Amino acid sequence: MMAEDGRLRAVVALAQAMAAARTPRESWRAAALGACDALAGSFAALSVWERELGRLKVLVNAGERAPGEEEFPESETYPVDRFSEITEFLHERWAGGGEPDAWVETVEGPASAGHGYCHQRVSALRRRRRGCCVVAPIVLHGRAWGELYVARPLGAPVFDRDDADFATVLASVVAAGIAQTERLEEVRTLAFTDPLTGLANRRAVDIRLDEALERHRTDGSVVSLVVCDLNGLKSVNDTHGHAVGDRLLERFGSVLSLCGAMLPGALAARLGGDEFCLVWIGPAADDVVRVADELCVRSGELELGEGVACGVASTGDPIGEVRSARRLFRLADAAQYRAKAARSPKPVVAGRDGTVIRLADAPPRSPHERRTFRGVRPEDTGEPWSEP
Repeated sequence: MMAEDGRLRAVVALAQAMAAARTPRESWRAAALGACDALAGSFAALSVWERELGRLKVLVNAGERAPGEEEFPESETYPVDRFSEITEFLHERWAGGGEPDAWVETVEGPASAGHGYCHQRVSALRRRRRGCCVVAPIVLHGRAWGELYVARPLGAPVFDRDDADFATVLASVVAAGIAQTERLEEVRTLAFTDPLTGLANRRAVDIRLDEALERHRTDGSVVSLVVCDLNGLKSVNDTHGHAVGDRLLERFGSVLSLCGAMLPGALAARLGGDEFCLVWIGPAADDVVRVADELCVRSGELELGEGVACGVASTGDPIGEVRSARRLFRLADAAQYRAKAARSPKPVVAGRDGTVIRLADAPPRSPHERRTFRGVRPEDTGEPWSEP
């Protein structure tokens, strides 16, 4: 009875640890460590079956790792043709209505009849000085998802049939935790992604800018913001319909993503309507300006639309102190307005154009910070102006 109570507590602890995880990696680690503790193991791993590639990919190694074993390996994979029992026990054994079943292996080979000798697994046990392991299939949404692997060191008691049955229970708890993590990731994706273009949305930009400016205040990292307005969208909508206008937005989103990839780690986003942006933390403002220039060129080559008006604001340029994301946005907006008013084929850069900072410092005429510069009067700029 005491042993059963201990296992029940272990199951509850495993479920709670996975529920508390905030990221997939935290969830995988909680699953492996929880199963390791529950089965009195010294090491545990969680792997996913990549069917299209015919391999098991290790997601996490937890516990007492052997030399060369990384906690979150990037490239530790095992072809399933080297482990014939994987497809049998991850699929065939329960495809006809049965249940997935765990099995035990030792340094001497399989622990029970009915399992073929698996040279690779046994060799791995010996190489890493482990005495035995129990492998439990993980089934998710009615399909084989991967496996849970728990090992004990040489000299420790070998897993028995009760341990294997308990490992099967643990694998089902892990499957439920993984399903919850996947649902949370879907919610996060919806919360921070623009549904039309697949780019980040304004909420994601605000978070990234706040984090970037905190780094800027801490270590002086250069933070750059490119704000761009797609020209001619209204004309496309009026002439060809909103479905064609949406395709133009999607196409421009692809161009923005392509250009953003030239700045490793940059965030490409749609702010709403015809407004887009790039956020980057990097060593030089000139790199961002070059990418913004490339963005203008590629946008002008789109079949529809009339190119893009692009404004750049970077703490790497002489723009004064930037204490908030709002200030950086205001500067980038002013630069973008300047580009729009002048119909500039190139980006306008705050700190390199004398008008931009003056525009940004002008008192707002609207309670809304964004789009303030769309209504700037001609006398504020000293040049003709018409509604973009």
